[in-house]
Amino acid sequence: MTLHLPAPGGTTRAYHPRTEPLALTAGAPFTSRVVFSAAHVVADPYADVTPDGPAAVDWDATLAFRRHLWSHGLGVAEAMDTAQRGMGLDWAGAAELIRRSAAEAKAAGGRIACGVGTDQLSATGIGYPYSLDQVRAAYEEQLAVCEESGGQAILMASRALCAVAEGPEDYLEVYGHLLRQSAEPVILHWLGPMFDPALEGYWGSTDLDAATRTFLDVIAAHPDKVDGIKVSLLDARREVELRRMLPDGVRCYTGDDFHYPELIAGDDQGFSHALLGIFDPLGPLAAEAVRTLDTGHTGAFRALLDPTVELSRHLFQAPTRYYKTGVVLLAWLAGHQSHFTMVGGLQSARSLPHLARAYELADGLGLFPDPALAESRMKHLLTVHGVAQ
Repeated sequence: MTLHLPAPGGTTRAYHPRTEPLALTAGAPFTSRVVFSAAHVVADPYADVTPDGPAAVDWDATLAFRRHLWSHGLGVAEAMDTAQRGMGLDWAGAAELIRRSAAEAKAAGGRIACGVGTDQLSATGIGYPYSLDQVRAAYEEQLAVCEESGGQAILMASRALCAVAEGPEDYLEVYGHLLRQSAEPVILHWLGPMFDPALEGYWGSTDLDAATRTFLDVIAAHPDKVDGIKVSLLDARREVELRRMLPDGVRCYTGDDFHYPELIAGDDQGFSHALLGIFDPLGPLAAEAVRTLDTGHTGAFRALLDPTVELSRHLFQAPTRYYKTGVVLLAWLAGHQSHFTMVGGLQSARSLPHLARAYELADGLGLFPDPALAESRMKHLLTVHGVAQ
């Protein structure tokens, strides 16, 4: 079969899909790295909702996808930006997601960490008219839900805190308060403005060196309460420098969807663990690569994972925050859900040429368990958009 994919100038180009998937099966637990996939949510396509209304989630399909990730040995990073926190999924939906997924993790014996933020405090016409105490209380509410559910907490970057904090000292106060009361060590999450423009100047400065010093001050004050840091700045050099400055026992979880193979492989001074959105579509392949790394074969690890970077860079191209659209497209094409519908209507956030290229790259990697199904679904999507086949 030949697919006719959109090309510049209103033309099409021929693409011949592969016929066999990459052979990947579940294997032994990882021994050298801790690896989380930030998982997407599946919308309920039958719900009569609007883009700015509460999300309607297909819970069966959403939880089935998490079981898929656990079956390959990956941990699940729940209710993160990949799950459209602040982009279609509100706190009420996220709280339900955390409770349901944590219960599934307990039953499946899977690892789970959950996003803790402040998205009860939404922006108004005058911005974020909240006090520092209100921001802290919002964090506390979410931390309680996470811990009561049995998940490890990931303290996410807060739009509200970024808006109301007057300087680094406010970050030190809020995070210090949360770390003192957390029951178990948490993961601190530094999400850059390329993922969320509202986080520009996080940690009290637009100067990344100054922001890094504040970040490290938070950790240094409470090293026993910090399991690790998750860095999503798409700057490999800065991540390497930062991980070398961490106290002993504090992990660095890469969130760099552009440089993850080299950061996970590491160097003679250390390596990064992983908490990545790209490991949602790459789950089985990423797991196979990490198990290869566990045997000490860094070259073989890179040989498996390096070819995936082109797909990741495509999905995460600017505006980076819309990478979720490509992730959900690939989940649909791979047969993990029956439709290409997203909460908040975000399936419309990327162009048809972008989606077609995502399909082509993923198919070339052998990511689709049933290439014929993926081909058929892609053909239907193209036809609906007026691209004759």
